[in-house]
Amino acid sequence: MAVIYVAFLLVCCVQWDKTLLAAESQCSKAPEFKPNGGLTRLWRNVGSSVILNCTALLLWDPTEGQCDTTLQWRKDGQPLTNHTLYTQNTSSWSPVAGQLMVDSLLVITLRQLDDFGLYSCTVRNVSSDFRLDSSISSPSHTAAVIAAILLLLLLAVAAVVYSRCHLNIKLWYKNSYGDYELNDGKLYDAYISYVNNDHDRKFVNFILKPHLENKNTYKVHLNENEILPGSEPSAELLMNMSRSRRLIVLLSHAYLDQDWCSNNFRQGLLHLLEICERPILIMLDGQSKRMRPEIKQLLSEHQHCLTILTWRHNSVIPSSVFWKELALAMPRKVVFRSESAGDAQTMLQDDKDPMLTLNPDYLDCSSDTDPAGDLGKNQGYWTKQSSSTIVRWNLYMIIIMQKKTFA
Repeated sequence: MAVIYVAFLLVCCVQWDKTLLAAESQCSKAPEFKPNGGLTRLWRNVGSSVILNCTALLLWDPTEGQCDTTLQWRKDGQPLTNHTLYTQNTSSWSPVAGQLMVDSLLVITLRQLDDFGLYSCTVRNVSSDFRLDSSISSPSHTAAVIAAILLLLLLAVAAVVYSRCHLNIKLWYKNSYGDYELNDGKLYDAYISYVNNDHDRKFVNFILKPHLENKNTYKVHLNENEILPGSEPSAELLMNMSRSRRLIVLLSHAYLDQDWCSNNFRQGLLHLLEICERPILIMLDGQSKRMRPEIKQLLSEHQHCLTILTWRHNSVIPSSVFWKELALAMPRKVVFRSESAGDAQTMLQDDKDPMLTLNPDYLDCSSDTDPAGDLGKNQGYWTKQSSSTIVRWNLYMIIIMQKKTFA
């Protein structure tokens, strides 16, 4: 009897638990949001409107009066109360027995930046979130930052390359697009003035002059007299200067130690600037440190009118800064690419002067085509050949007379 009573109690408890479980599972089960319950991110501008759609599927029992089916909108965790900015339209229907579909549309007018933020629709303590961001206040600056970094790197590389290779760039531009100085009537490319002592003479004759003539194919004229006299420039000096395109002065310690340089350096420098447009002054590194302060001040004041170069211990290398700066101050080199050699004036200016023309016609002394000399048989031909020969001899005699006259 006791066993039957215990079995009856167990059956009643199981049925009671099933009833409680069924009632709890219908109204307390979490909703299912459509199409998903994750975070939805939207980008809008100030002044526009946006519609947020929240749809949730609920399990419910119509017989239960305490079954929660309310859908509530929140912004940043706070319930929405301003119905002027927010318009809400909520509807619900039952697709099948035991299920309820709740749909809510929230219309938001974005009038200011405070209207952006996190919006949530909450059912049974479960939320579906919508993130509204301003497309103006929060754009992506990744591309702009990358472009700025690349531009800075490019400028840094260009600055480093220019600081190391600016002389090479200037030389390339000059040799490629610089102006030739051939039609100025000058005989020499450079006029070098120096003091005739052992040190300066060796520097000019064994370093400066061979480099200009052999490596750069310049024509150089040397003068052992000083170029900065205290008096007016002599006629010989003016004539030598007029024949040269550049003036190079070896401004050594011996040059500055002359008598006239002690008192009249300013006057001599002014005369020099009157004679030459932009003279080239070469100073030796060890001797330039012993230069008097007044001379340094004068050179500094007229630096814009001078090309001042300093010969240092490492300037012997052909690719040193000294030779590059000197090449920039010199005229543009003329490079002949023609297979036939000839005079530069004839090749570049197309001069037709018979005295300058290569292989002129008056040197054509070909033999007679009719050595038999049959005057009767070839009378017309002989007359034609005789006329041609007479013209050639007349031209030849005229040129000979011109040469004697010029001599």
